[in-house]
Formats: sequence, C-alpha cells, structure tokens
Amino acid sequence: MSFKKFISEANEAVKFSLKKLDIKNEAFNLTEPTRDEFGDLSCNIAFLLTKELQKSPQVIASMLVEQYHQFHNETYSNQSYISSVVAHESGYINFQANLPLIGKEVISHILKNDASRIDIGKGKKVIIEHTSVNPNKALHVGHLRNVAIGDTMYRIYRDTNHDVRVLNYVDDSGLQVADILVGFLFLKFPVAPPNHNIKFDTYCGNEIYVKVNELYEKDPTLVEKRKSLLKKLEEGDPQINSFASEITSKVLKDQLRTCWRMKARYDLLNFESHIIISKLWEKTFERMRNENIIIKETEGENAGCWVFSSDVEGTKIIVRSDGTATYIAKDIPYALLKVGTLEDQFKYQVFLKQWDNTTLWSSTTDDLKETNQPNFFPAEESITVIDNRQTRLQKIIKEILNKFESNSNRYMHLGYGPVLLSNRTAKDLGMESEDQKSVQMSGRKGVFVDADSVLDTLYRKAKEETIKRNPEITGIDLESTSEEIAISAMRYSLIKNDLEKELKFDMIDSLSLDGNSGPYLQYAYARCCRLIEKSKTNSFSGDAFILTDPIEYRLIKHLSKYAISIEDTINNMEPKLIALYAYELATMFNLFYEKLPILKESDTEISLARISLVEAIRKILKIFISFVGITPLERM
Repeated sequence: MSFKKFISEANEAVKFSLKKLDIKNEAFNLTEPTRDEFGDLSCNIAFLLTKELQKSPQVIASMLVEQYHQFHNETYSNQSYISSVVAHESGYINFQANLPLIGKEVISHILKNDASRIDIGKGKKVIIEHTSVNPNKALHVGHLRNVAIGDTMYRIYRDTNHDVRVLNYVDDSGLQVADILVGFLFLKFPVAPPNHNIKFDTYCGNEIYVKVNELYEKDPTLVEKRKSLLKKLEEGDPQINSFASEITSKVLKDQLRTCWRMKARYDLLNFESHIIISKLWEKTFERMRNENIIIKETEGENAGCWVFSSDVEGTKIIVRSDGTATYIAKDIPYALLKVGTLEDQFKYQVFLKQWDNTTLWSSTTDDLKETNQPNFFPAEESITVIDNRQTRLQKIIKEILNKFESNSNRYMHLGYGPVLLSNRTAKDLGMESEDQKSVQMSGRKGVFVDADSVLDTLYRKAKEETIKRNPEITGIDLESTSEEIAISAMRYSLIKNDLEKELKFDMIDSLSLDGNSGPYLQYAYARCCRLIEKSKTNSFSGDAFILTDPIEYRLIKHLSKYAISIEDTINNMEPKLIALYAYELATMFNLFYEKLPILKESDTEISLARISLVEAIRKILKIFISFVGITPLERM
C-alpha cells in the first residue's frame, strides 16, 4: 500500500518542481530501475526538456532536484515516503524510498487487516465466462489452461469487491454434439460404456468422437446424416433434443468433476440450445437482417449464405445456405445478453451442489413456478476466456455489438495460446513421440491425454516425493497433501507465463521444489508456518525501523507493492503478474531464511521484528497462492 504513496509523492514532487520553474506539465515516466544503486524510482523528465530549455539533461535534473527540497520542506513537516532525491550524472532523477517508514506501515497493515480486501471493484458487476468445453469429450490439459486462467481471475475479482458471476457456456447444439449423436444413432455405439471403469466423457471423446471423424472420410453419407441431425437440433426437434440433452448432461457432469478437482466453481450453466428454443437467436437474426447488419449473398462461393462484412476481419458467414447457423452465430445473442442489449428471458433452476457447497444454476426454457430467481445479467464488464484461435471471431462479435449500439468496451476477450506437452512428459503419459521437443494435442485426431490422467500422474509423483520427505505423513493426510501438490503444480504452470504464447507443460518442472512452481510456493509457505510455530509468538511487532539488512529491505519493498500487483493484474487482465509476485516473494523469503538468523538472533527486538516480517510474508503468500487456486499447506 505504502509504495503507492511513495510513487504518488514522487509524482507530486516532479510536478511541483516543474511549476516552480514555470515549465508546463510534461508527460513524464516514473519507472523502477533494474539496479539498486539507482534508487527505487527513476524519472526521465530532464531528457524531455532538453530542447525547450537548451540545457543538458544532467543540468536540468539538478535544477529540478533543487526545487524538490523546497517542495519537501513546504509539504512534509513530518516524515515523507521519500528519503532522498538525486540528480544522476546520466540525467535521470532517482528517488530513494523511506523503507523503514514504508515497512512499518505495510507490515502493520498486513498483520492487522485482511490484505486481500482491496476495494478496486466498488461492487461493479462482472461476468467471467470460462471452460465452455464442447460436451462431447473429457477435458484435456489444454482445456485446463482455460479453467486455471478463468478461475484465477474470478478469485482476484471476487476478493477486490467485484460482484462476480462465473458462467460456463455449454455448446449443446453444435457440430460436435451432432458427431456424438451420429455415433449413437447410426453407428450404434452403446450409450453405456462397455468398460465400466471409464468415465462417460472419456468414452464419448476417446472412442466415439475420434471414430466418427475417421469414418467421415470413408463414408460421405455420414456427413449428410450429421447435417440432418444438426438441423434438427437447431430447429428444436423434441426427440433429438431430448436425447442430446441426456447425453450432454452426462458428459457435462463428468467434465465438472474434473473442473472441481482443479478447485474451479461456477454460478451458471448456459445452454446454447436454450438460446435457440427461447427464440433469442431467431430475434437477433431477424434484427440483423432488418438493419442490414448481415446481408444474403446471391452469387459466388457464399451464395445463399447470410454474411457479416467486418471492417477488419473480412467476410464471415453467419448462417449457411442450408439455413443452419455457424459457430459464431449463437454467440451473438449471448454477448448481447451479457451487456444488456437483449433482455434476459430465461428461467433458472438448480443443477447441482458443487465441491465448495455453492449452488450451480442452469438456464431452462421450462415454465417454472418459482419467483425467487437469481440475477445473472447484464454486467458492467464481461470477460470471455477463450483461446487465441478464436480471436478473429471475438473481434467480429465486438463489431456486431457496436452495430447494435451496444457498448462493446464492456465485452472483453481474454485469449491464450495452446498447451503443448514436453517430449519427456508425452512419453511419461504413454503418447507416441518422435523425439521432438514438444507434442501438439488434437481432440479430433485423438492425439491428447485427458486432464484426469495428467492429474493422476502428478498425484502419484507428488505422493512418492511426500513419502520421501515426510515418512510420518500417512493415510488421509498423505492423500490430501499429494492431491493439493498435484493441483498446485498444474494450476501454477498454466498461468505463470505470457498468455499469448504457447505453453509447454512439463510434469517434472511443474513439481519442482527448487524452481518457479506451485509446490515451491507451498513449500515457502509451509516454512513460514514452521517458523511461526517454533517462535511460539502470538504478539507481532510491525517495527521495521530496526530491520536494516539489504535482504530485509528488498523483502519490505516487495511486500509494500502487493496491492500494486493485484491492481496491475486486473487492469491488464494478466494473471501471470500474480504468479510472478508470489514467486519473487517466496524467493526473497528463502534467501532471508538462509542468510539471516531469525529465531537464533541474539537481539530479542530484532528477532521479534524478523518473525513479524515472516508472519507478514506468510499472510501475503497465502493470499497470492490462493488467488492462483493453490491450497496453502502448513507442512509438506
């Protein structure tokens, strides 16, 4: 918290100095230097004024620093958050933070308050849609990246006073569902899996979906049957829709069990078929035609199709020549519903209770008698988590929202790159590999490993390591600890990198206690807990004035920026910033633990101050790793 005050004071000081020299406010930057000797903040304003003042940056910097001292004397009779300001020979103005003061404030605040409760949202209603895996297969590790990103953002938004609704959109009327129906209705796959040990979602994806797609190339009549089924789904055929609903519901429940294992939770399941049955799509389609948002092509390869001409993405087919809607079409009324352009016409019913005992609702088109209905739409901000292959479609949706005179700025796409498996991980999971660096997964081709298999393997490896390190842990404690380490390894590895880049998942790296991993954070937290337990201290002191070692300074400085990290994560929609902050904090703490005596410090006051610092670190680590969806472990 206090580091923000330091930044604000430095900003005010520069503006004051400019005013005193009768210089119009210039847009300047305050940045953190990469080297400690350059202070805690550097300002580039002197470089921007060289042309105007006809002086060197160093001379200008010296002039401004001279004025700063007047600013400090006039403004701060008591201690300020700036300890010194120096005009560097390079021309930068370097500010040194008053870290003892900042440390005292931030440590006291952390010890006395719930540091996660930062009122950024002011109660703003936010929709976060994530997961949304086609209900025809089990989740693979690529899908888990979506789950981890979406649930992490939910946790951060929830704890910063946003009114969050988490949606899972179920595409139960698309081609993928038609593929499964082809398998059951025409290829006569039994509805019950022959192998009773296999999950239903795994059976549909690994056996039926893959087999059907293989046969399309050999038997063109199956393609026509799929088209026929798709049309019946979109027209709301009672018999076909009833059977499809039965199948997708069974798949969905198995998918949810995997998501719950990842500690994700949801508020609402929205079914695409309900958008059709409720006539939302029909009304949207009619309005788009009437307002010439889409036009019907009369010639060329798109003859008979209704298309949208995007200003930036070219032509996109919305409705095919046979009258069936494309993938993007039914996403349009859903987006309009989220931002409030379309009125919510759905009723909602309880689907089931989740792992955290919260209620998961589902949309319905049934005429329910209940009047006590939850409120999901609209939102002031809507975030759709979907991979970067859908970027073009998401841009088109935003364009169409603008055509409807909707505020498309309220609709945001949070994209991410694909997940690959490292060569050694692919081999470990039983996948064919030709000694390449990584393996690309494909559900359609059957080249993937389902998420539960990966989590199970991580669990076994975590269990083996836990037994080695802590042979006294047995039974339920051993099982729960191993499961939490496995989830930690998976979730952290899926958000710690840049979202736009492809991610290469490696199981060994993800479980490492010595690297940038979830278990590494858990271990640092457990180490904090052991220190607090051994200290037998319940009364902590926030007196950071006596902590003067550079290692302590760096820790205090990092702690003082925890709120900035949370705000930056929300402002940039970049969950890796949370992971990065937590990793750096854990690394700094481990260095502190190894280099400085804490419990064995002979000076009682310094020992108490250090154990208080440990308690502050423990509390912030707990907050940040919980944001990621990692359970803090007191021992491991």
